[in-house]
Amino acid sequence: MADSKAEARSLVEVEQPAPIREPWPEEVEEPSRRARARSYFREHPGAKWILLVALLVLVVAVFAIWSYYAARETTDDAQIDAHIIPISARVGGTVIKINFNDNQYVPAGVVLIQLDPTDYQVALERARANLQDAVARAQAAHTGVPVTSTTSSSQLQNAQAALRAAQQQVDAARAQLRDAEARYALAVQDLERYKRLVERDEIPRQQYDTALTNEQRAAASVDAAKAAVADAQSRVQQAESQVESAMSAPKQVAISRSQASAADAQVAVEKAALSQAELNLQYTTIRAPVNGIVSKRTVELGEVIQAGQPLVADVNLDDIWATANYKETQLKYMRPGQPATIHVDTNGRDYRGHVDSFGGATGARFSLLPPENATGNYVKVVQRIPVKLVFEGGQDPQHLLRPGMSVEPTVRVK
Repeated sequence: MADSKAEARSLVEVEQPAPIREPWPEEVEEPSRRARARSYFREHPGAKWILLVALLVLVVAVFAIWSYYAARETTDDAQIDAHIIPISARVGGTVIKINFNDNQYVPAGVVLIQLDPTDYQVALERARANLQDAVARAQAAHTGVPVTSTTSSSQLQNAQAALRAAQQQVDAARAQLRDAEARYALAVQDLERYKRLVERDEIPRQQYDTALTNEQRAAASVDAAKAAVADAQSRVQQAESQVESAMSAPKQVAISRSQASAADAQVAVEKAALSQAELNLQYTTIRAPVNGIVSKRTVELGEVIQAGQPLVADVNLDDIWATANYKETQLKYMRPGQPATIHVDTNGRDYRGHVDSFGGATGARFSLLPPENATGNYVKVVQRIPVKLVFEGGQDPQHLLRPGMSVEPTVRVK
């Protein structure tokens, strides 16, 4: 009985209709909004065309903006660069004059610093005197060459003539010796004959004594002739020695010419010393190498400076450019010669320029400690490559652009 009641109650519950849900406010507002829009467009038929034109203009504007930025590459990682020339002394000395103020614009060639030139003027005069002395020595050496050549030639000719005369004297002495020997042999024969005759008393004793005296005279003549031959032979030897000595004349001439060449070399050395002294005197006047602004002064009046000591920096503002560190993904279509617009943060102006060149390596490679990926823990990072952008001429007559200023260049790549 209870089961039948429960079944009847469930049937009643099932057959009852579901309650009606109240609509949400959004669901009620949406049809009303659509209805109002349809009614607005019915009342204003031209609004559809205005909306369509506005939508078309928006699409065109978006496309134009996309086309503009797609054809240009911009970066804010850029600065102005210029040649900064450190000016240093090439010689040491005392500073006696400074003709500039810090951060002053100076033209090329103007005298910046004057050192005391007294010591270098004295060195220049000494170098000139040394050169004059070397020139005089060289002239004397060159004059001695022909004199030595002539003297040596005359000595050789005289020695050869003396040798010939000595040889002739030897021949004459030998002839006299042969004559003396013949006379001596005849005297010896006469003496032997007179000796036998005097022993037999066939001739007087006086005649024998005369023959003996003649024999002794002949012997003395032989000895004298031999001495004359020996003396003549010694003179020949002396003449031969003189000839040998005179034969060294070419060597003496060569020595004289070598001395002249050495004197010429000394003249060249003294000329170089004179040129160096003149340069050192010129170096006491320190001039500006280029047009620019002198800054970072580190010298004072009366200071004793050394060669190579930095004194001031000259910033060349006539040759400036911008160095822009573009991402490597921005360089796909970038080429040298493409036009660029360089916005300077300092004055807010835009300057015309063009792409000049690309750096030889990324900025990371030029750093003090370049990254190494040898450990295997490699993470790819977009690298930046410096791009040199050159300003077009005539845009900065007042030299307002300075190295280090931040700029935002935009390069048109398409």
